[in-house]
Amino acid sequence: MMFYCKKCVMPNTRPGITFNEEGICSACQAYERRKKIDWDARWKEFEAICDKYRGMNGAGPDCAIAVSGGKDSHYQVHLMKNVMHMNPILFSVEDNFPMTNAGGHNLKNISEEFGCSIISMKPDIRTQKKLMRYMFEKYGKPTWYIDRLIYTYPLIMAIKFDTPLLVYGENVSYEYGGADAKETYSAKDQLNNGVASGIDEQELLDNAGVTAQDLFFTKAPKQKELDKLDPIYISYFTQWNSFKNYEFAKKHGFHDLTHEWDRTHHVENFDQVDSRAYLVHPWLKYPKFGHQFATDYAARMVRYGMISRNAAKELVKKHDDKLDPLCVRDFCEFCGYTETEFWSIIDSLYNTELFEKNEYGKWVLKHPVWEE
Repeated sequence: MMFYCKKCVMPNTRPGITFNEEGICSACQAYERRKKIDWDARWKEFEAICDKYRGMNGAGPDCAIAVSGGKDSHYQVHLMKNVMHMNPILFSVEDNFPMTNAGGHNLKNISEEFGCSIISMKPDIRTQKKLMRYMFEKYGKPTWYIDRLIYTYPLIMAIKFDTPLLVYGENVSYEYGGADAKETYSAKDQLNNGVASGIDEQELLDNAGVTAQDLFFTKAPKQKELDKLDPIYISYFTQWNSFKNYEFAKKHGFHDLTHEWDRTHHVENFDQVDSRAYLVHPWLKYPKFGHQFATDYAARMVRYGMISRNAAKELVKKHDDKLDPLCVRDFCEFCGYTETEFWSIIDSLYNTELFEKNEYGKWVLKHPVWEE
């Protein structure tokens, strides 16, 4: 049966999340543990790591940052360039979908605002379409290919540029609850994250119409090469907060979606703003697990003390099930689906242990958080 954290609104169906005897989720427990951390000592650890690598390549880059152009990327680049006085090179992966105005602006803004070079990968469009269709229809994970590249490409490039210090934002599994949750600065195990792992290459070669050459960049470097890297999570050294990062980024030229797009399935307008079609993938947590991005952010807002749990319930009720129509249109146009075909596939993904159809033929949760 579906049940929910007693502090926030996160359900037990989130993959890998755990609960204590009081019914508090692991993400809320992790946030509570912040009060006992010696943040000054953590910062000194961070300084020592930066001291180790600063200037290692002379006038060349001495660290790398995996960026998307978002609010967190702005904060990370500022921290490394302006605060720690490093010379970062930035690596990004763009998904080939039509970009929002904000998305097109933000990646350029990082380069100009902080004075950093960005090397971006635009994946092979044909391969992206083939893999999107296969992964959507088989697993309900259409952007697996893009997400996998987001994990592997910075590793490949950091090795090529001899920048062992590779910087990421938050440790998602620890901060928000996941199977491999571990409080550590090291991001060496990030490849095992369920977002972009667990798919056998041979399966794709046999069934998705792709070749080994098409999948080349989805392969991580060999362990011997990976051992040369020292990837870190910034969230280990600072009190990571999505909303504080947003407020910082706004003051440095970051654009949210105000006056551009009011998304029906989000409770904020500043996260994952780059392209509309990409957002189909994170929303697909809803039919499979009974929650999606609206629940994720409502839960964070409760942890941060911004809203009450009852207010979070109302946000979830209003937004969680409502995949934005513009996402659907862009997704279908890129992949070559009719909207009828799209919704037929979505219909097949609903978990009947969690959902049932009402009198109007709409899937509804059997045990929603607002009916506790």
